[in-house]
Amino acid sequence: MTITKLAWKSLKNRKATAILTILSITVSVALLLGVERIRTEAKQGFTHTLSGTDLIIGARSSPVNLLLYSVFHIGNATNNVSWKTYKELSNQPEVAWSIPLSLGDSHQGYRVVGTENQLFSHFKYANKQSLTFSDGKPFDDIYDAVIGCEVAEKLHYHVNQKIILSHGVQGTRFQEHGDKPFTVSGILTCTNTPLDRVILVSLEGIEALHLDWINGAPPLPSLSISAAKTHNMDLTPTSITAWMVGLKSKIAVFQYQRKINQYKPEALTAILPGIVLQRLWVLVGSAENALLAISIMVFLAGLIGMLTTILASLNERRREMAILRSIGARPRHIFLLMIYESIIYAMAGILFGFMLVYGLLAGLKPLLESKLSLHISLTWPGHFELILAGFVLLSSVLFGIIPAWRAYKTSLSDGLAIKL
Repeated sequence: MTITKLAWKSLKNRKATAILTILSITVSVALLLGVERIRTEAKQGFTHTLSGTDLIIGARSSPVNLLLYSVFHIGNATNNVSWKTYKELSNQPEVAWSIPLSLGDSHQGYRVVGTENQLFSHFKYANKQSLTFSDGKPFDDIYDAVIGCEVAEKLHYHVNQKIILSHGVQGTRFQEHGDKPFTVSGILTCTNTPLDRVILVSLEGIEALHLDWINGAPPLPSLSISAAKTHNMDLTPTSITAWMVGLKSKIAVFQYQRKINQYKPEALTAILPGIVLQRLWVLVGSAENALLAISIMVFLAGLIGMLTTILASLNERRREMAILRSIGARPRHIFLLMIYESIIYAMAGILFGFMLVYGLLAGLKPLLESKLSLHISLTWPGHFELILAGFVLLSSVLFGIIPAWRAYKTSLSDGLAIKL
């Protein structure tokens, strides 16, 4: 009989203990792999929020703040940029395209972003994926709006729905632009980016909303300008919040960035979004390190549980070891028996751990996407996950050496000395 078969039969005789030990390792492995998969997907989703954009430009501010309010729609800009400056800098020969952004309004907790139709053709996310519509089309009227999939789902909106925008980020009923309702013209396909949580309107629509507002205060009834009248008025913006730029040549990125940062008429900041995204992830990445540390500690607790179980069973198995020695088993066979049992524990724990974590992720996938906008791809285990599995197996073998060495040293003398 081979050592492997002997180890398997030995474990079958101790089913309850073996199952509990395997369950402990399974939970530990599942937690370790689950944290790693969520950490990887979260980082990938975070860094893939924007793709194909060479520079983001706004009023003089810190790079992280500019990225937060222009891409993630968190916080507010320090200042606006004049329309004249935007047109002058976006018409430079090295610029291939530009997407203006105007922020400041909201709707039931969701940000409103004023922009132009080139956003739908030039904005890219993930691996240069383009925006698509699950229903409807881009805006082509002053009072058209395109909404993200989360807005549509949470507020139960559909194409041709009438919506009222509010003045300011914390808009109240007293700050609503009730005289100028917008119509939903399209709903974006989910991107798992901040665009899922915004309402996109034209720059002319933003300008029309605020024609009769003075210093952020709603207009008096006698001074109010109706929505119909605005169609015949000049709605060229006076300023915007920021804009995204794509250049004709990647070689010109740093030269154009320097030109923006040294622009004399206005104080501006131009950032490379990829670099700032990585920097921002470092700032918020301490949580992922804490989760990884906790999962490693739980895994070590599982290994210690396995070690304790095997050591505790040695006293009960001293007669078994003595009988094996008496029928010709050498001390190294006893040593290998203990090691093989540890390997079986580890292999079973790894297998069931993978099954458990992928089952949980498959079940929680819709919830993670809807509540946290976290897209989990159920692909084959990656390179790092396989390394983790190898680490688990190696650790189990190393921990198994302790009881194996003890059994190796005491199997014959202790076993024959036992009194029945």
